[in-house]
Amino acid sequence: MAATSAAMAAHSQQEPQQQQQHGPRSTVQLKAVDISEESFRPFGQLIGPTDDGKEYDGEDAQLEGLGEGQPRFYIMRLPRRGRTFERITYHAQVTQCLGCLQPASPWFLVVSRPTLSVAQHPRQQDLTAFRIPHGVFVKLHKGTWHAGPLFDAPSADFYNLELADTNVVDHNTYEYGQEEGLCFEVVD
Repeated sequence: MAATSAAMAAHSQQEPQQQQQHGPRSTVQLKAVDISEESFRPFGQLIGPTDDGKEYDGEDAQLEGLGEGQPRFYIMRLPRRGRTFERITYHAQVTQCLGCLQPASPWFLVVSRPTLSVAQHPRQQDLTAFRIPHGVFVKLHKGTWHAGPLFDAPSADFYNLELADTNVVDHNTYEYGQEEGLCFEVVD
């Protein structure tokens, strides 16, 4: 966590310089759509509640890559990020599961199909913004590009399943702000 905090602090110190180098950001709005099993299928799975005692089947999260290291299941507390982002990330080695613990309002996740290459990052037309309600979680396929979780509350807690070192050794990121002077905003 200290490494992540240090990296975030270093990044936030770089942002003013990047804005000076690339001028003001152009903001592109992405219209959020309600998530459904069908609409999310190219990017992962939408998982909802099941009855106790139900046997494992294809409706359960199809996890991959957890044998590649120490699985980490934790509650991730995030400060308010709003609905804007300038970078997008994928994890090539493992699926990732995310769900919000707060029932009050939906959260948002922007995704794009896996390319497994930062050089082949998603273009604007490849991005889909999903509105995700409380009571479900998402499982991202290996390599699915994602920005978020995004939300309006002052802070939010998310449960997160990935590998212990995912954000250190498998954090592949494209910087729209730095490379293209773009900022994306999710709108209703």
